[in-house]
Amino acid sequence: MFSKKEVHNMGKLETIIGQDSVFQGNLKTKGAVRIDGKLEGNVTDAVGVVIGDHGVVAGDVIAKIIVIGGKVSGNVTAQQSLEILAKSQVYGDIHTALLTIGEGAVFEGNCVMNAGETDKVIDMDAEVRKRHG
Repeated sequence: MFSKKEVHNMGKLETIIGQDSVFQGNLKTKGAVRIDGKLEGNVTDAVGVVIGDHGVVAGDVIAKIIVIGGKVSGNVTAQQSLEILAKSQVYGDIHTALLTIGEGAVFEGNCVMNAGETDKVIDMDAEVRKRHG
């Protein structure tokens, strides 16, 4: 489900919020975090953030690499790359250097792309590329 390259570049996974867990408050970490439950607050300073299929974040997410498989209601800032997987939902503004949005994902907000650490690239899902040639 998650790109092995993206997850590998995040380094060591230090924090996990389990599927049946609810965390209220801000989470500041220099490592990687995986959210499979619900987080009511912001994530900042992380190297990587993975939001699983059942993960829900009500707050802003700031990290070097972000992979979203669940739902985010808040602004998302990824200094290096942001991957919004198929069936995921993002309601808020996004800022990133590299953006991938899977077919069927929902994104409502504004998008700002800057050169950051990589070139400006918008990568569409493989199925969309095949259909639109």
